[in-house]
Amino acid sequence: MAKRDFLTLSDWNRADVDRTLDLAATIKESYRKGETTTRLQGRVLGMIFHKPSLRTRLSFEVGMWQLGGHAMMITDKEIGFGRREAVKDIGAVMSRYLDVIMIRTFHQSDVADLAANSPIPIINGLTDAFHPCQVLSDLLTLRERGLSADGLSVAYLGDANNVARSWMNAALHYRLDLRLGCPEGYEPEPEFVEGVRQKGVGTVRVTRSPEEAVEGARVIYTDTWTSMGQEAEAEKRRRVFPPFQVNSELLSRADRDVLVMHCLPAHRGQEITDEVIDGPHSIVYDQAENRLHAQKGLLAACLGA
Repeated sequence: MAKRDFLTLSDWNRADVDRTLDLAATIKESYRKGETTTRLQGRVLGMIFHKPSLRTRLSFEVGMWQLGGHAMMITDKEIGFGRREAVKDIGAVMSRYLDVIMIRTFHQSDVADLAANSPIPIINGLTDAFHPCQVLSDLLTLRERGLSADGLSVAYLGDANNVARSWMNAALHYRLDLRLGCPEGYEPEPEFVEGVRQKGVGTVRVTRSPEEAVEGARVIYTDTWTSMGQEAEAEKRRRVFPPFQVNSELLSRADRDVLVMHCLPAHRGQEITDEVIDGPHSIVYDQAENRLHAQKGLLAACLGA
């Protein structure tokens, strides 16, 4: 079996993504029935963290245990990634001990370098550029609600960050009607949008009007206004982003059965109000739970299990 990395959603084709979602759904159903599995017995996952995490660590670590394997967390203090030790050497050595590596870091280039120097699968747990694991679990969550990504109207409000780019990558495979409502200066890179439009099957529209973005939308998605590493810009962003807050007024413009999504952590009262995130349209905690099940499907797919 050829090595299978998961660096971005654009690296895989639709059939790959669909098969992984099918596998995740099957594993989740078995888990809910109380069935145990040894799919990954004897396999070991190494988790490299350059950024803190709640859901990423829990979902991968618990998921690996539930599949019969083992997981170990490795911080940069042990590695000295690219400083104390060259990435080439790190990839070569870790691959002698482990079966798969998940890395959560800042630069996409570090993930790509590790993949290029590792004969075992590398999974991107998050970078500043992309968050493919999150959108994979989002697709699983929407599928469970009976929604196909084909023809689905998704309004993403806020900063065109790693989650937004991964949703755009999803439009390469699915006929999404993706609307990104972003303040001036916080839109996605025009060349990235154009690349998705040329190669993808979905539509991507960028607007500075949050009302236009959510009009009739079946899904409204938001994320924090200030991501890790952007703390120095926090005050400026708090002045710019309030019109893009997901609140009851904006929800009234969407589909009557609109679903509200947030990848967490949420800054309540900023990008989303309490009444929305705790309200009947919110599926935020379903998303969080499905990080576990989507990750199990992903691990099994990458390891051919």
